[in-house]
Amino acid sequence: MRDFFKKYFQGDSVIWTVFFLLCMISIVELYSASSSLAFRASNHAAPLLRHTMFLALGAALVAGVHMINYKVMNKVAYIILGISVLALLYAIFKGVSANDAKRWIGVGGFQFQPSEFAKLSLLVVVADLIAKGKTAEQLNKSFKIIVAITLVICGLICLENLSTAFILFGVVFLMMIIGRVPFKKLGMLLGGILLFVVLFAASMHIVPQEHRWKGFNRYYTWESRISHFMGQKQNKDKYIITDENYQVMHGQIAIARGGLIGVFPGNSLERNYLPQAYADYIYAIVVEELGLAGGLFVMALYLFLLFRAGQIAWRCNDPYPSLLVIGLTLMIVIQALVSMGVTVHLGPVTGQPLPIISRGGTSILVTSIYFGIILSVTRYFKKGKQVNPDSPEINSIAHEPAQ
Repeated sequence: MRDFFKKYFQGDSVIWTVFFLLCMISIVELYSASSSLAFRASNHAAPLLRHTMFLALGAALVAGVHMINYKVMNKVAYIILGISVLALLYAIFKGVSANDAKRWIGVGGFQFQPSEFAKLSLLVVVADLIAKGKTAEQLNKSFKIIVAITLVICGLICLENLSTAFILFGVVFLMMIIGRVPFKKLGMLLGGILLFVVLFAASMHIVPQEHRWKGFNRYYTWESRISHFMGQKQNKDKYIITDENYQVMHGQIAIARGGLIGVFPGNSLERNYLPQAYADYIYAIVVEELGLAGGLFVMALYLFLLFRAGQIAWRCNDPYPSLLVIGLTLMIVIQALVSMGVTVHLGPVTGQPLPIISRGGTSILVTSIYFGIILSVTRYFKKGKQVNPDSPEINSIAHEPAQ
């Protein structure tokens, strides 16, 4: 058994531990949070079995991907990025609609979100392009390409999922800062985007509705959520449950019921009221059942993942694996923080799932690939002895692969 784990579960043991802890928490909390799905199904165990199957497939993906040398992943990423652009266009015009948004593509009875693959491929490509900018001229060329492809991908995602596009752009922007792209260029990029947003918002209020493209209808959903969030803070009736604040209020009730140690798994009441208890608002169920202690533990897992990724990236003497690890980890952690922040009403409703923990198919599988790539870096970077000679003991990063 020990030889089996040494052979098939190499790489950094801390990253593996975080992944499996998130999976275990996910199974326990999904069992409680999916009660509404279980009652609608002919088989009450079906939602849990489905979720467990995706987690098992995710674990298999982590194990499989981490055996592939991270150096070859950039070549595949360029191909996936091109396919993702076509898939996003298809989703906008012919995609499966749910919650007033066309984010899914149906193939043979299965549905997947092309935006998840677009996020993954874009982050890998951006890491590769920044790493290739070894001179000022090369970095300037890479910057132009990065801006172009990022605006295309984020623009397509933005039409149906503003929060995902915003997070993705933020991660790419942070990667460019870490990659030492001049602040002047970054400032001009931000200024141009802000100007575009202002002009776009103004045009949506000036142009008559009958002359607007229907693809921009999601704008009013964003505006409504933001204005509702800002207005509720000052509303004297903010504690009255209405159709508009139903989900937010029941999420807050779940958190309030949790107390310090929670009501323990299986005893949640708010799972019966929260319409997205198993997805967007699963963190509320986590806090209700595991209490403040459990909620902080889940948050600590994501933050520790970021801390560990920072250690790994710092000890790499090659910019590509460093940026790859940081970019993928930032995507996981920022999405988790946004999801938890929405649950505790620190921001408007976004629909962001809690990585690995929330119910989902495409999200779980693609996030598992993130973990696999990170583990691939910790495995093969050591195997090739490509670690900074001034860094601490290499064994703190990864385990020696079996001979």
